[in-house]
Amino acid sequence: MPTLDRHDSVFVLDLGDTENRFHPDWMTSVNDLLTEVEKGDDPRALVTTASGKIWSNGLDLEWLGEHPDQFATYITSVHALFARFLSLPVVTVAALQGHTFAAGAMLSLSHDLRVMRADRGFWCLPEADINIPFSVGMSALIQSRLTPATAHEAMVTARRFGGIDAYGKQIVDEAVSEPEVRERAVALAQQHASKAGPALQTIKTRMYASVLAALKSEDGNTPEPALFRR
Repeated sequence: MPTLDRHDSVFVLDLGDTENRFHPDWMTSVNDLLTEVEKGDDPRALVTTASGKIWSNGLDLEWLGEHPDQFATYITSVHALFARFLSLPVVTVAALQGHTFAAGAMLSLSHDLRVMRADRGFWCLPEADINIPFSVGMSALIQSRLTPATAHEAMVTARRFGGIDAYGKQIVDEAVSEPEVRERAVALAQQHASKAGPALQTIKTRMYASVLAALKSEDGNTPEPALFRR
């Protein structure tokens, strides 16, 4: 399960050492830890990382297959998690030490900055390959954080971007060697820790007002993919 540590002014949220899929209990744990970050003393910033070969593989498709009647509620919770990260009153940095797929990739885009491992691991939106359409809110999030050309390529072709390619396409802000990922992310967060507070949150919520509205307006009413129908 996710854990939270603090190193001086930087909180480090570790998503876990498995696939870090969005199981309801996992999302509850992440939200509880974000509440600790929000209540923390200034200055503060947040780095989100993981332990292992995967940062996050996104939606818990196995759980969804077992609970198809909860699809709408589940997607609402996923949207809310994206919206919360996008509007946190602290600067956030995703330290992508491993594979970052699907809703996991969208979660990384909900951060202010991203540092990715250069030599191994992929960032990918595979929805076109697995026949799961993006919700309107997800589409709005992706298109707000990527250039139009990159968003089109990532969403339509389901291309897997390595760290160097992801940097070249402006998906991530830096691509560094594996031992440097967390260290560099913490250093970036430290640089911006003094910005934490209500003013920063207002800036973010106004900047991404249309995305936040899209994430909140659907309330999980995205048509259920055939994958989850019985």
